[in-house]
Amino acid sequence: MLIRLRALAATLAFAFLAAAAPAPAAAEVRIDITRGHMKPLPIAVPEFFGAGPQEGQLGRDIARVVAADLERSGLFKPIDNRAFIQSVAALQAGPRFPDWKQINAEALVQGKAEMGPDGRMRVEFRLWDVFSEQQMAGQVFTASPAGWRRVAHLIADAVYKRITGEDGYFDTQIVYISETGPKNDRRKRLAIMDQDGENHRFLTDGADLVLTPRFSPTAREITYMSYFRGTPRVYVLNIDTARRELLGDFPGMTFAPRFSPDGNSVVMSLAQDGNTELYTLNLLNRQKRRLTNHPAIDTSPSYSPDGARIVFNSDRGGAQQLYVMDSSGAGVQRISFGDGRYATPVWSPRGDLIAFTKMKGGEFFIGVMRPDGSDERLLAQGFLVEGPTWAPNGRVLAFWKEGPSDERGRGMTAKLYTIDLTGFNERQVVTPLDGSDPAWSPLIP
Repeated sequence: MLIRLRALAATLAFAFLAAAAPAPAAAEVRIDITRGHMKPLPIAVPEFFGAGPQEGQLGRDIARVVAADLERSGLFKPIDNRAFIQSVAALQAGPRFPDWKQINAEALVQGKAEMGPDGRMRVEFRLWDVFSEQQMAGQVFTASPAGWRRVAHLIADAVYKRITGEDGYFDTQIVYISETGPKNDRRKRLAIMDQDGENHRFLTDGADLVLTPRFSPTAREITYMSYFRGTPRVYVLNIDTARRELLGDFPGMTFAPRFSPDGNSVVMSLAQDGNTELYTLNLLNRQKRRLTNHPAIDTSPSYSPDGARIVFNSDRGGAQQLYVMDSSGAGVQRISFGDGRYATPVWSPRGDLIAFTKMKGGEFFIGVMRPDGSDERLLAQGFLVEGPTWAPNGRVLAFWKEGPSDERGRGMTAKLYTIDLTGFNERQVVTPLDGSDPAWSPLIP
């Protein structure tokens, strides 16, 4: 069903609605998301107007998802619809701004859904600055009715970007490892869902252990490890066609494969003859190239967004720390010098930060630092927190938390969470079963 929905939604088209003369920049509603904890912006998201039963249901569903996306970001506070004074029907003639000011709305999302003679839906929205009484943005989307949820995410992205100045991240997916069973006998399946937990489906049946899923830059392919018949192999899976391709049947153990930014190669660690080194595999000619040559364990590589550098963790300094090197393998430099051990580094899509897992004093932390190792900040902690992954705008992280089990391996839980870059707004992403090792997709093409 998800494949069909995505294919239908891929035909989506949009256009911009003309805006009224813009208000002076100083008068515009804005959110500075680089600050610490702040009061969420009150925003009104009434039901999108629909003249008929089908249009009315689409309008209600779209507005509900837009409001939920914005609320989940922690930057917006959707106002309860029961407080609205102006009706949805009356709003079609234009906002009565005193009515919206009276309920303390600072921004207003107005929308309309209608069905065309070709069976496709047309959805328009306008974003209003209530206090300056000016339109800030407006767009029209045309798509199959089955693509209504994606249209809602795109509208939320547009509102987020107009008010924060940063790209949105709602039209994305998360792939992860779905888990069930006691700790000593976990069944692990590859699963995928929209970033809000909807449109969930399993990609593997659990017959073989799967680990470390990662998206390609196109967002339509995933690389992951599978212990097919007990042998570790690296695969690439096309999400839309479900076609699986073997990348390589490498001797020894293979860990943490990740795509390069151009999608033409994969970087990973291979354990051979008692030594673990970093390698790249060219996906065009299947040629493997060794990057590191050290008796220590080098693993968890991640490219910078320009592909020029790689961050990884290694115990070559006596303890597990983070290192950066050129993508050729030259110029290795240690960047982490704090107390504790560091692991699972991943470069931000913006290139400005590296996220990591830190182990210190019997606790686990999710943190970030600059690529030179400065400005280390810890954002989340717990019994076991691990596996950070970036939203495509580089402002939100997903990760997973594991709870303790008893002596028989029972009672353990693993859940997915998100948190913003300031360390606030930590939220669970609800999944049907336990979940671990998330990977956030780029924006869907």
